[in-house]
Amino acid sequence: MTKKKLVVLTGAGISAESGIATFRDANGLWEGHDVMEVASPQGWRKNPELVLDFYNQRRKNAHSVLPNAGHQVLAELEQDFDVKIITQNVDDLHERAGSTDVIHLHGKLFESRSSLDPKLIYPIEGWQLNLGDKCERGSQLRPNIVWFGEPVPLMEQAMVETLGADIFLVVGTSLVVYPAAGLVDLVPDEAPILVVDPNLPYMRPRPNLHLFEEKASTGMDKVKQLLQEKYL
Repeated sequence: MTKKKLVVLTGAGISAESGIATFRDANGLWEGHDVMEVASPQGWRKNPELVLDFYNQRRKNAHSVLPNAGHQVLAELEQDFDVKIITQNVDDLHERAGSTDVIHLHGKLFESRSSLDPKLIYPIEGWQLNLGDKCERGSQLRPNIVWFGEPVPLMEQAMVETLGADIFLVVGTSLVVYPAAGLVDLVPDEAPILVVDPNLPYMRPRPNLHLFEEKASTGMDKVKQLLQEKYL
């Protein structure tokens, strides 16, 4: 029997429970930095050393944390469903929990890429990427992260997956960062939508909308139970 396709959109909330700082706090700062200083092409041109150091610290932090129960339940759901995870997170916690099909919309923290040719991508061993680290064509390596003002290369793939969803699950995202937030509007009308977040985003009313007003580590157990009882 063909497994139902469960498409999952995850955001900063699920990683925050593992101890990874969320992208923005209430006053638009990220770890004390204006996000445009460390997450934009302009910031990179102005001060590449600051940007490299910022992501080195993010990598060092990510090495020190573990996937939480929310990540683990998503991986377990692959036993019963064809799970496609679309994440706004750049960490590797989904993969470390055992998820096998993950689209990283905003790039990957543990990869670098050529600042000359975006197709030249390299794994980062350890946590440091420094000035003077160069690609095979001799240009400085930069984090393989989608910064503000840059196109989102995997968005089209994410849209195709969403259009084919039998069930759509939203975990740990406020649905305010576009274009990712727009995926919800592409979910087929007949597909149930489940949302898990302690601060539930606005969702327009529709049949089979299930809202869980709690964090991923506890809410995902309830989601798994509902999915197995109602949608298997």
